[in-house]
Amino acid sequence: MKSEFPFTKLFKSGDFKTLSRAISFVENELPGYENLLMQIPPASSKIIGITGPPGAGKSSMTDALIGEMVADNKKVGVLCIDPSSPFNKGALLGDRIRMSEWYTHPNVFIRSLASRGALGGLHPKIIEIADLMKAAGFDYVIIETVGVGQSEVDIAGLADITVVMLVPEAGDIIQTMKAGLMEVADIFVVNKSDRPGADIFYNHLKKMLSPAFNNKMGRTPVLKTIASKREGVSELYTIIKNWKFDSLSRNHVELITQRVWSVIQNKKMEEIDLEKMKIEIEELLKIGEFNLYQFVKKYA
Repeated sequence: MKSEFPFTKLFKSGDFKTLSRAISFVENELPGYENLLMQIPPASSKIIGITGPPGAGKSSMTDALIGEMVADNKKVGVLCIDPSSPFNKGALLGDRIRMSEWYTHPNVFIRSLASRGALGGLHPKIIEIADLMKAAGFDYVIIETVGVGQSEVDIAGLADITVVMLVPEAGDIIQTMKAGLMEVADIFVVNKSDRPGADIFYNHLKKMLSPAFNNKMGRTPVLKTIASKREGVSELYTIIKNWKFDSLSRNHVELITQRVWSVIQNKKMEEIDLEKMKIEIEELLKIGEFNLYQFVKKYA
């Protein structure tokens, strides 16, 4: 079915109303949304992933980064992945409250999305929505994840730069994060660095970053910030601004491949009715004939 969505309006500067409609169009998988996606041209926007454990100050950092980018005359799109409401499955919208200063700014677009229970701290349609944001002509697209700890590594397959935020109190759990969250970082930020023990934690983090943790630009940067006071944020933006992007680099090709793989997986899963599957499993369990691998083979 051909989409009647006015996709070309996305290219008009400041047409946030059309962008918002396009996101809802894709998010809700309305008829014709796939045709809309297939019209998306290549775009040069850079995706910045902000991730880390709950309470690390991701929203405050996103707010401060917006300020740096706007001051640099950049157009910024922000996707805030909020926890889902247990009642209506919608986003709790906490980030819009914290970023109210930018909500009506002509160069800033902020959209809250519910995680809908998706693993990895993102949204089931985050790849498609991020591509829509890039098509809208933003210089930077910031994606702030829910904040669910070590499992929150999916952002590495989406972002051009992944910023992992930690706080001094994370010292006791840092050893458990060696595989996972620690490995996805392009930049580490020790936020709330005015708290006791911040210097010790900062030095410990730098020492534990062996060559195995070095990123594509060399040794992984580690910064100290106080995002709520916008201290150290300009240094972070300078690193982001000067980041060397190579569309044909091995890392970038790997990133694109991961996105393709994720979209294919999601398309395959669309054909599976979980409620019907649950009934089938229940019936097999009742008669004592359930074998997980035989059952899976029916769908593989």
